[in-house]
Amino acid sequence: MTDSGREIRHSEDKPGISNLLEILAVVRGSSIEQLEREFDGAGYGDFKLAVGEAVVDYLAPVRERYNALRDDEDELEAILRLGAGKAREIASGTMRDVRAAMGVGPVGPAH
Repeated sequence: MTDSGREIRHSEDKPGISNLLEILAVVRGSSIEQLEREFDGAGYGDFKLAVGEAVVDYLAPVRERYNALRDDEDELEAILRLGAGKAREIASGTMRDVRAAMGVGPVGPAH
């Protein structure tokens, strides 16, 4: 979404640019004020390109880890099994509490 005008500033009347400033601030670890100064006089196109590049850089470790896991399907399956086991442990306690509060179903360990 492109807001009207060309000024890169965080403002209620610029929800699109404000959102991009917030995203860029997070991925760069900068303040919005620093970014407003940095992009003072820049156009929306240059700003959006900078946001896109910063997000790609920020997500690079996640993408690299994903690609490594996809290449090792046995490792990926082991991680998924471990995560499923942890989720079952958490869910079983929650389900015991729910069943006890509602007075329905088995209140013992969930299966």
